[in-house]
Amino acid sequence: MKAPFEELATLDRLVHEPARLSILTALASCESADFLYLQRLTGLSKGNLSSHLSKLEEAGLLVVTKQFKGKTPNTQLAISEQGRQAIERHWEQLDRLRSSTRRWEPEGAE
Repeated sequence: MKAPFEELATLDRLVHEPARLSILTALASCESADFLYLQRLTGLSKGNLSSHLSKLEEAGLLVVTKQFKGKTPNTQLAISEQGRQAIERHWEQLDRLRSSTRRWEPEGAE
């Protein structure tokens, strides 16, 4: 049996990075969220959140909609279908890895 730890190297690094994993997981559980709510939820600074959102948007994993509520700017964020598929694949891969590590035995183990 191939060591399951080798599969860790195949994880999608764009999705697996902790801040982006948090963002995608949060957005997968709702229709949309505004920037400030997502900032409070993740605990990221404005600059850090903005940077991660840009990477996810460039990859097509989320949709950013900028609008005004009255005279106040508002940024709405929603996971795209591609993003939803990516986060689902990621969690499924992690579940498989966790399961296979529980059954794994090193070569030569008795």
